[in-house]
Formats: sequence, structure tokens, C-alpha cells
Amino acid sequence: MSLLDVRNLMVSHGQIEVLHDVSLAVGEGEIVAVIGPNGSGKTTLLRTLAGVLRPRRGTIALAGRALAGEPAWRVVRHGIALVPEGRRIFADQTVRANLELGAVSHGHLDGLDAAIARFPALRERLDQPAGALSGGQQQMLAIARGLMARPRVLLLDEPSLGLAPRLVRETFEVVRGIRAEGVSVLLVEQLAALALEVADRGYVLDRGRIVAEGAARALAADPRIVRAYLGQRSARGVSSGPECQPAP
Repeated sequence: MSLLDVRNLMVSHGQIEVLHDVSLAVGEGEIVAVIGPNGSGKTTLLRTLAGVLRPRRGTIALAGRALAGEPAWRVVRHGIALVPEGRRIFADQTVRANLELGAVSHGHLDGLDAAIARFPALRERLDQPAGALSGGQQQMLAIARGLMARPRVLLLDEPSLGLAPRLVRETFEVVRGIRAEGVSVLLVEQLAALALEVADRGYVLDRGRIVAEGAARALAADPRIVRAYLGQRSARGVSSGPECQPAP
């Protein structure tokens, strides 16, 4: 049984249907990547799973608990936390205050020490305004704030956005570390090759539909996926596994 199970999700912005019967699953301790072109509905998907948007149809279940249509505060209380695109930290608040806001759903701050241990660059800046942090430090703060909610599934929306290449690699190492601590991750990322490198499995979302899915290594090695979604990146050097499957 999957930890997060999404079935036949349909989401609209006004009269425009953005997601069409999207189904996906995330298992315990998995990193799952969702890749696809800009405008394909990736951010809409994460915002719907986090309770920010309401689906018109379909189901969202976390460990068997139905969450589709529940408000965001209830979704995060049950174990899904979103780290939004662009970080969305409170720049005029201190680093400490930003972290404490992440714990609002359960009211306990005992995760603060763990957050500081995981992201030591924040330790000496707890009482500084979050807006004074570098871009990479702000991304670490956004992830740490999400983890303060004690999620079972962390939704990461474009964590590489605006970061230098070295910081992108560091961010993805953090993602691996989060999985090692038992938190499942659903990752939306424009750097598709890197997302598939860190992920266990992946889905390709295009024009609001899942068009392919499979093991991340298989997707990264599939010439059709490379040609359509990974730019000019060669598939050489990526170990091939079972072929990725077109979505049903």
C-alpha cells in the first residue's frame, strides 16, 4: 500500500481544466520526481495535494486517510507539508520565527534543534531577518520550515530555482538526507535530469496528464524522455533498468 495515493485528480483554474485524471503514488521512504515542461500543471498538482487548491474530482489519501478537498491546515496536520516554489519565506521575520511558523500545525518546537543540526548554516543566523540570508540559505530555511511540521510526505516545488550549480547539488544532497530520515519526498523540478538522478521513481506530466512513469533510472535512459524532456542531455552513462511505461 502506498503512503500517498492520488487517483483520477482533476483540477481547474476557473473554467480551464489544468489537471486531467492524474494518478500517482509515493511509498514510504521514497523520493518521487514529477518532471515536465513549464505550464504542464506541476505546481498546481503540489498545491492541490497540500490543500491550497480544491480538486473538482478525484481522491487524495495519506496512509488511507482521505484528504481531497480538506483545507491546508488540516492537510499539514495529517502529514503533508509543502515547500513552495520561490521559497516564500517571511523576509522581515527572523530565521527563528520562520522556523516556529512551520510548527504551528502541532504547536511543538522540539524539532528546532533537529532543524539546526540538519542545516548548520542557520544556527548563527537564528535571530537575523530571513531576508538577509543568501539564496541558498533561504532555500535551506524553507525546507527546514517544512520539516518543522513533522511531515510524512514533503512536497518540494522547484528547490533549485535561482540557485548556483554548487548550491543546487547541495540542495539535492539535503533531499537525499531527508529520505534517509524516513520522510517521503514528492519533488517537482525543472532540472529534470538531476531530479531523476536523486529520485527512486518518476512521472512525466505534460499538458495536465501523466504521459509516462517508471523507475527514475529507466526514465532517464529512455531516448524518448531524453529527447522530449531532458534537452540535449545524453542518456549514456545512466544504467538502464526496466523500460519506463506509458501512463495508462
